[in-house]
Amino acid sequence: MIGADNILNNNGNYLKISDYISQQNQVWQGILDFVSFNEKGIKSKLLNLEKPCYIIRVEGKVGATNEGYLYPCNQGKTGQAEILVSTPPLSTRQLGDSTFLKFHGVKYAYATGAMAQGIASEELVIALGKEKILSSFGAGGLSPARVEAAIKRIQQALPEGPYAFNLLHSPSEPAIERGVVDLYLKYQVRTIEASAFLDLTDNIVYYRAAGLSLNADNKIEIKNKIIAKVSRREVAIKFLQPAPTKILKQLVEQGLISELQATLAEKIPVADDITAEADSGGHTDNRPLVCLLPSILELRDEIQRKFSYEKPVRVGVAGGIATPQSALAAFMMGAAYVVTGSINQSCIEAGTSQHTKQLLAQAEMADVMMAPAADMFEMGVKLQVLKRGTLFPLRAQKMFELYKNYDSIEDIPLVERDKLEKQVLKKSLDAVWQETVTYLSQRNPDKLAKAVNNPKLKMALIFRWYLGLSSRWSNFGEKGREMDYQIWCGPAMGSFNDWVRGSYLSESNNRQVVDVANHIMTGAAFLYRIQSLKVQGLQMPAYYSEYRPVTFN
Repeated sequence: MIGADNILNNNGNYLKISDYISQQNQVWQGILDFVSFNEKGIKSKLLNLEKPCYIIRVEGKVGATNEGYLYPCNQGKTGQAEILVSTPPLSTRQLGDSTFLKFHGVKYAYATGAMAQGIASEELVIALGKEKILSSFGAGGLSPARVEAAIKRIQQALPEGPYAFNLLHSPSEPAIERGVVDLYLKYQVRTIEASAFLDLTDNIVYYRAAGLSLNADNKIEIKNKIIAKVSRREVAIKFLQPAPTKILKQLVEQGLISELQATLAEKIPVADDITAEADSGGHTDNRPLVCLLPSILELRDEIQRKFSYEKPVRVGVAGGIATPQSALAAFMMGAAYVVTGSINQSCIEAGTSQHTKQLLAQAEMADVMMAPAADMFEMGVKLQVLKRGTLFPLRAQKMFELYKNYDSIEDIPLVERDKLEKQVLKKSLDAVWQETVTYLSQRNPDKLAKAVNNPKLKMALIFRWYLGLSSRWSNFGEKGREMDYQIWCGPAMGSFNDWVRGSYLSESNNRQVVDVANHIMTGAAFLYRIQSLKVQGLQMPAYYSEYRPVTFN
């Protein structure tokens, strides 16, 4: 019997080796000078993921080393050193699905999601792309000219990728959605992140099918890749199945795709990757990740059995991914990749104002709430925003209550209208309407025509003026409007702040998206190593098993 041994150090921490974990039939061979017995040395050995880590006992003391090797021995213990437990090298590339890395040409099964209105900026996408990390530009809510400029800049900086662009479903403005798709096809944007879709549209099917062909081996070549972000099974199933024949026929009749492309589209899923979006910032169904991911994985497997795709759809996760622990939990549950969102918004490359970044860096997990969404205001759809340091969610909710309770602006009691004008809008309702008329006359004249004879719709559009501009005020740092900033944020932001507290990443000025990605993935691999040792019976205090961000050399 080995018995339990403790290794004491200056802080009183110890490693505890249980009786049953000694690797009885193996012998460690190596140089004892490379074995560390002190706290700092042992931690460094555990952190050296590129090499194996051996926990050995020498003369009653337990230590760690990355050197030497094991060989089988059936003659009992030999030599001075006794091997207790060990763990092999572990690369960050081993986390997630290796086909995700090859398919997208990246080094991690990690991506950053598209945050609308350019919050996921060109700078953010380029910084990550240069390190072979996939990032999606936040094209939602931007003008076609702005999106086109972003395409040119990103493609110039990343001619070989990787990068992606967001395609935000626009149910009230299908022409905008089609215009963005036309831009992506014109400039050969090969990867898009489709979000907010409740059903397939001819626009997204057009993008997918237009990139299909047969290669020299007579196999289907997919040029236009789709990553679909979903939070419901009924939406996921549409992306997991082939495109509807009806839509494909319409596209052929319109001369947008060929008969061959339509035929090929019926043999592959609409999406290559499905991102199961849990409790996230912005539009969210607040789904718990531990329930959502297994459900989507089960659905994927069911559809794969039905269609027998040559390349099964991968399922990744978003919403709540903010630390090495949450990333590792997702991987262990079967996620092919992880996607971060809210936390990148506080980084220096994000298209948000400095004031917004500082508020995000101070946020705690409970500092978020749901508020009415500008794009689907009348439907009562909500999105998750930061409530700390801003009155936006309360003011937006008040507007929705007024919309529900009254049929026109004129029906709202005078005292409430006065509050709206002086405290929230900071201009008259008539002035807001005139600005709305100017905007819609160019962007959506049909909706403007309907509002002229529909007082309820007119009221909604006036309230949308505030809801729409509040997010822009946050991005551009509008002075005097700080209390009206609409900041999309999920509880992951608070989790991230808890993790980095006391480190260099606690300050928003030090947060770079590449650093954040590297730390989350490196930390996840390290924690996997620690868990492997624990499963073998190694008990250790918090110091040895925690991963703290330190500046990369």
